[in-house]
Amino acid sequence: MRVSIGAPWNRSSNLGNVTGCGSAALGEGMNIFGKSLSDYVRFSKLFLVLIAVTGLVRLALSLGGVPNSTVKWFSMTGLMWIAVVYYAIRVHKTGFGTYKHLLPVLAVLNVVFQAIAIAGILIAILTGNANVFSAPEYAFGGDGKTWSHLLAHVFIGTTLGTLFPWAIGCAILAATRKLSGGKTYENNRHVPQF
Repeated sequence: MRVSIGAPWNRSSNLGNVTGCGSAALGEGMNIFGKSLSDYVRFSKLFLVLIAVTGLVRLALSLGGVPNSTVKWFSMTGLMWIAVVYYAIRVHKTGFGTYKHLLPVLAVLNVVFQAIAIAGILIAILTGNANVFSAPEYAFGGDGKTWSHLLAHVFIGTTLGTLFPWAIGCAILAATRKLSGGKTYENNRHVPQF
């Protein structure tokens, strides 16, 4: 099945022959809007690592007994919103793609975000000990050590947690396109690469 539209970003990869994701390397067989999953992971690696490290530090500190008032400063949410702005601009300026390509970039980041939050909630459920991910202030004032909280992250966090930032990112991308006059990195060499 082919889900692609547009030209491939990574010209060296074979994106034309798609047979599914089978036993291929990370996402090499899966084609999303003309790019492989590994293209999106590669493109988003900076914030992918930052969000993962911050989330794991947040969880470790919380499990280690550090108060939530301190742990809250290690914010995956803050990093996610910075990433939305950064990638909304970078998708255009590097020539990586358009609005549709921003969606998988943010989805990859959100999957990491949600996986760490779900792990924290699951640890709290299984041990009976609260941590920052199950604290009432992060569970709408209720007990965060519940299966309903965990399932909310699985179903609502992964969907709305991707679509809402994508909508904001699309507005930023539209402004970027308008302000840059359509110039991308390929014809505007002073844009730095990270």
